[in-house]
Amino acid sequence: MKREDRRDVTRRDMLGVFTAAVGAAFMGCGSSPTSPSTSSGTSTSTGGTTSGACAATPSETAGPYPDRTGMINGATYYRQDVTEGKLGLPLTLALTVVNVNNACSPIANATVEIWHCDAAGNYSEYGNSTGQTFLRGLQRSDADGKVTFNTVYPGWYAGRATHIHLEVFVNGASVKTTQMAFPDDITTGVYATDVYASRGNNPTRTSADGIFADGTTNELATMSGSTSSGYTAMLQLGVAV
Repeated sequence: MKREDRRDVTRRDMLGVFTAAVGAAFMGCGSSPTSPSTSSGTSTSTGGTTSGACAATPSETAGPYPDRTGMINGATYYRQDVTEGKLGLPLTLALTVVNVNNACSPIANATVEIWHCDAAGNYSEYGNSTGQTFLRGLQRSDADGKVTFNTVYPGWYAGRATHIHLEVFVNGASVKTTQMAFPDDITTGVYATDVYASRGNNPTRTSADGIFADGTTNELATMSGSTSSGYTAMLQLGVAV
């Protein structure tokens, strides 16, 4: 089992920062790369698992774009809809927080924070988006350990596979920082549509992403939906408390 990183500076942290820095230097967060691929728009269900084996979710770097405004202390940011008008394919995040030290029983009243880039590859709070808080937010888990966010399918930036950052707090303490990965075939279909099409497909596949170099067994979202109606991404977050 991996150690909790609690945002310590590790080799993986440095790799994440280095990757983002190199990508920004050569392409910029909103630059355009390859041609889009085609999408059928048919309904799909694929990815990881939200039940079954009781396993701790791997810890990952918080990356170069964590929250800088102290959202965890602001009631305004405890919200289900984090879009703030950002365009993109609708995405529902259905997350379940469980305790791996207690047979993966659900953890009620855990705080889950999410953040990800928009269709152009930009994060709020940074660069030209300083002072904005789009695609960031927090929710407290219910009695079944569940939280739900309404957002849009994340875009991409150079050097990283498509992903969403997640952090779990229990009793005010951070107990897990991780990232959600997405099935490459679904991502390819999404990036051929609407606001994503002008940038094309993400050239970095999940298997080539250094952050996910050790696999995505417990980080890959289970997907349902379509490119016409939007998707739901489900993931179990196993933490040790």
